[in-house]
Amino acid sequence: MKYYIIAGEASGDLHGSNLMKALYHEDPKAEIRFWGGDLMQAVGGTLVKHYKELAFMGFIEVLFNLKTILNNITIAKKDILEFQPDVIVFIDYPGFNLRIAKWAKTINIKTHYYISPQIWAWKENRITDIKRDVDEMYVILPFEKEFYENKHHYPVHFVGHPLIDAIHNQPSIDSPIFRKENNLSDQPIIAILPGSRKQEITKMLSVMLSVVNDFPDYQFVIAGAPSQEFSFYEKFITNSNIKFISNKTYSLLQIATAALVTSGTATLETALFKVPEVVCYKGSWASYQIAKRIITLKYISLVNLIMDKEVVTELIQDDCTTKRIKEELAKILEGDQRTQLLAHYDQLEEKLGGIGASQKTAQLIVTNLK
Repeated sequence: MKYYIIAGEASGDLHGSNLMKALYHEDPKAEIRFWGGDLMQAVGGTLVKHYKELAFMGFIEVLFNLKTILNNITIAKKDILEFQPDVIVFIDYPGFNLRIAKWAKTINIKTHYYISPQIWAWKENRITDIKRDVDEMYVILPFEKEFYENKHHYPVHFVGHPLIDAIHNQPSIDSPIFRKENNLSDQPIIAILPGSRKQEITKMLSVMLSVVNDFPDYQFVIAGAPSQEFSFYEKFITNSNIKFISNKTYSLLQIATAALVTSGTATLETALFKVPEVVCYKGSWASYQIAKRIITLKYISLVNLIMDKEVVTELIQDDCTTKRIKEELAKILEGDQRTQLLAHYDQLEEKLGGIGASQKTAQLIVTNLK
């Protein structure tokens, strides 16, 4: 069968790659075209558009890039018409994907959505579009099934979280060899995960690294995103105790003592690697002012949302200062708060279910098409 997959971000590329592996296992003759990244490309199929050309964040940034976004929608529709897939599989990225889903229904192409748009956080009115335009929805957070089925009477499949698969499949590294290969010292590591888009990295790295001199016994290692070149990060490396590695975040988290993490999927990845973390977020003033008026969630990190309590400290906007980062980081490097946090991480993993999200989703897709 023919599958058309659209992922618009680095996390979507990761989950899309694992889904593609599972689809090829379930349907060895599968033909796949996709929007995604290097990880999906390594699995096979045909890359149409790289997510580097798609990733815009924040209300203002999207507005400035509206012409590019609309042009990409036109390209997608034309390519889908030429390919004539049996199904389109959307991976998150709702602003773009829900537009394509609406159009796809008018030409009778099946629409499956893997990793729900976070309409429980904002734009809940999108449920109308989802009910109309999405044939099958595969959710990855335990509270999403209740949200869709009990509140909105829309049946969905809870398949577990694909990050558990991704982390389970991650090969163990040899710490001394990894450190030597990446020019890291024997000092304990504080990992810095500042996001993947230029806007957020620029906002976050300076404040995250402002505490380096307060922790001289640690080395701070920036996890570079695959979508950005080293030259972009270079200006932030102002201290011999600041190191950089690119596209090796999971390996870094295996040996990190603690982490400073920008909100997003990385907060959950860090927790699943059992690394104590402080969540940091600063947006542009305009985007933040808009967001806080329309997003009603108690927390911004997936860890706290899933646990429904503050497990990891969140330093947002005006709270995200050198002073606060220094205080909160010190608390998780040793002592009772670190021990308690690690215990919460074990509970978190239990809530998310076991391995196999990608395989379950692929089986459901293939069974539905047959």
